[in-house]
Amino acid sequence: MGSSENEGIHEDLQGIWTDETDTPLQRSPKYANQEFFTEAQRAELDKERAALLGRDKRGERGTELDVAGAYNAEFASIKRTGARTSRIVDPPNGRIPPLTGEAQKIAAVDRDFRLALLQSTETCRSKSVACSGGKYDPTPSPRRAELPPRYNTARMNRHDGPEDGALADRCLTSGLPEFAGFRRIVQTPSGISIFYDVGQGQGWQRNIVMNGSPHLPAAIRQWFGDSRGHWEGNTLVIDVTNFSPKYDFRASRENLHVLERWTRTGPTTLEYVVTIEDPTVWTLPWTTKQEFTKQSDQQNRIYYEPRCVEGNMGFPAMMRAARIEDLAFVQGRGPDPATKDNATGFIGDDLFQ
Repeated sequence: MGSSENEGIHEDLQGIWTDETDTPLQRSPKYANQEFFTEAQRAELDKERAALLGRDKRGERGTELDVAGAYNAEFASIKRTGARTSRIVDPPNGRIPPLTGEAQKIAAVDRDFRLALLQSTETCRSKSVACSGGKYDPTPSPRRAELPPRYNTARMNRHDGPEDGALADRCLTSGLPEFAGFRRIVQTPSGISIFYDVGQGQGWQRNIVMNGSPHLPAAIRQWFGDSRGHWEGNTLVIDVTNFSPKYDFRASRENLHVLERWTRTGPTTLEYVVTIEDPTVWTLPWTTKQEFTKQSDQQNRIYYEPRCVEGNMGFPAMMRAARIEDLAFVQGRGPDPATKDNATGFIGDDLFQ
């Protein structure tokens, strides 16, 4: 499409948009080829999910599971169950395609390293699901001093340096494709910005280039990728490439390719369809669909950007706590930090599965 076709605003997508229902990303095998829930199934799931204790569920008093759920459910809301049994609409089974053989090998190496860091903890001694595939050994693994197999993006049972922390711990949000939170679209004839509010302040902003220019050279990599947009009728189509190898979406990194389609379907509704592709990770591309609802422009006229930034006081405090534990152990005043699980956290219930 030439640049002249990108001039002007083809469709007004501006505003704050939210997904007002909960829909699992993948379809539970128990729903087989059922694309939509029945009304009776939705009502039953609403009832059962509302009764779940979630993060208010306590483990045995004084155990790691008891204290690992640092946040309770006091301020968490539960949305009504959505109409679809999965956000994934292709493949038709509603499931993420299988990993390639190479991706499976990479995942296995990474998991072996993380399990080694957990081997001397109560998590493995009690055969918790978080240690599935691992084994208990009271002696801390010598692998604790190793670098991870590749750049770390998830929580591991070690805080020897900042990059041992998960991206969320470091206020580095995940990025595209983003399915949670709300997004604010700001639109001009020559450009579009989308602000995402997700997590606990780990929001972010992306700018979509709309001038018809090609993607950046392959050597230039960006955390949220390089977004190039154009209009196909009244649908905003955004092609995203050039992701950073330090970014991770379900094992996909620098080879991730995302194709988004944003279509206004009514006065207050917006359809979001995204196709996700990485031939080095999945055997097939896969596509998801969501419907967003427009919020009141008057009630939401003031928007404060997220405040979580890498290096905020939370993560340095975690690092300092780890050094205090190291010192206490050396001085004989506490247990070996390698025997404590600071990585797996709370494991909750998921009725959708």
